[in-house]
Amino acid sequence: MKAYLAIKFYEDNRNRDKIDRISTLLSNNRIKTICITRDAENWGEKIFQPKELMKITFEQIKSSNFVLIDLTEKGVGLGIEAGYAYANGIPIITIAEETSDISNTLKGISKKVILYKNIQQLNKIFKVDNIRRVLDM
Repeated sequence: MKAYLAIKFYEDNRNRDKIDRISTLLSNNRIKTICITRDAENWGEKIFQPKELMKITFEQIKSSNFVLIDLTEKGVGLGIEAGYAYANGIPIITIAEETSDISNTLKGISKKVILYKNIQQLNKIFKVDNIRRVLDM
């Protein structure tokens, strides 16, 4: 199973640890992740022109079983990725820290919205059988 991880990106990679922790939890549960900033841009070592970046992004979303959006911090790119996934029939699971504001539009297109206190709580939720149930697979 493959998940496209959508999360607010920063040029200084200030949330790299969070990306790594979420990816590790998914990997430990036999779910491969693709994260553009990590896998395509190699943490900022490679820079793409906007059109090429979006082409790569859309290809990766289409090749994924689901999109996992961490909306703890909002970003325009997250909305684009969510909209593209939804338009292409790719299921969306939204996660965010408890105090986050999730828009009704994202709630409306997500198969599930999960609020967490700490990332470790996601380990149980990321079990393949739980994900399959959420995605109706």
